[in-house]
Amino acid sequence: MQNTNARPAFEFVALMAALMSIVALAIDAILPAISTIGIAINSVDPTDNQLLITMIFLGLGVGQLFFGPLSDSFGRKPIVYLGFIVFVIASTVCVLAPSLEIMIVGRVLQGIGLSAPRSIAISIIRDTYKGDHMARIMSFVTAFFILIPVVAPAIGKWVMDAFGWEAIFYMQLFFGLLIAIWFWRRQPETLRPEYKVPFSKTIFLDGLKEFLRHRETVAFTFTSGFVTGAFLVFLSASSHVFESQYGMPEEFPYIFAGLAISIGAATFLNGTLVLRFGMRRLAFMALTAFCAIALLYVAVFWGRLNPSVPVLILFLSAQFFCLGFLWGNFRSIAMEPIGHIAGVGAAINGCVSTLIAIPIASYVGSFINDTIWPMFVGLAVCGLISLGIFMAVRRKTNVTSRVIR
Repeated sequence: MQNTNARPAFEFVALMAALMSIVALAIDAILPAISTIGIAINSVDPTDNQLLITMIFLGLGVGQLFFGPLSDSFGRKPIVYLGFIVFVIASTVCVLAPSLEIMIVGRVLQGIGLSAPRSIAISIIRDTYKGDHMARIMSFVTAFFILIPVVAPAIGKWVMDAFGWEAIFYMQLFFGLLIAIWFWRRQPETLRPEYKVPFSKTIFLDGLKEFLRHRETVAFTFTSGFVTGAFLVFLSASSHVFESQYGMPEEFPYIFAGLAISIGAATFLNGTLVLRFGMRRLAFMALTAFCAIALLYVAVFWGRLNPSVPVLILFLSAQFFCLGFLWGNFRSIAMEPIGHIAGVGAAINGCVSTLIAIPIASYVGSFINDTIWPMFVGLAVCGLISLGIFMAVRRKTNVTSRVIR
């Protein structure tokens, strides 16, 4: 059900994707530059340098807890502007950082700033759509959003080779400014005055109590966290895997682009199928396949060296294709019952799922030294836990429905 204040669908989808894509640009554009940045700031341990990826997610998770409730009180647009201001300050810290520790501070601050446009884009979508229609829009938004991970590593490498690694952060600032201007000029405020929550010290606690009342919301927040954690393992270790284990630093951006296309194709397909099959059915089938593919890899390559590049890409492409059916649907299922607290609800959903994902990525990533096999173990374990939660919630929902009838 679409509200009367919705923008034309194409521009709305493109703008929401742009708000979320600046996050992908901040993460993926530096992937080819991690080792170069490490040398510049006197950090040569690839495991330590993975923190440049994972720590931005910490900021993304924590920042939402502040910006989400504020957006329920003061509106969506002012808080997005505030987030972009923090992002500008954080990017300056990254460019001037003399050490890994200061760079990590900058990356955390980048995540905090970008958590505003990222999470509030979800709130704006929930203000405007609901149910399977929301899942459909989320799929199309994600499909647009995936275009950035497709090109970001290649662009980041080109910019670094031409102007130095610092120019990657200046590029991020330039595109952030363009998106902020577009948002200011073209997107109306979607939070209706009657839905504004007076700001108070208890606004977050009240929202948390309401959030916890909805079983599906809690369950699919956790499944999002486990699945995101599995993906974050690859994201943080991918540069090390293809540059060090496979010796393919030049080819890495293009391999990454191909894998991102796999996710984008699935999310676009999800947008066309979700109204026919429903977001829960599609998510369940994709999660089952996700677990099966990971378990197959674990079984086939147990105790063996890395497979050839084509075989590895085949497995990763299949896993990522499944992810394209999971992220948007999981988030839509979680957000569906809490449209009346969309700001704080999206914040809690994003924060909890991110804080689950970070330790998973850090722990599993520490084992990816000479082989990528531990990553697929992590994918399998995270997938199976998510599948167990999904089945438990579905069983309980079916029992409740039978009792009511």
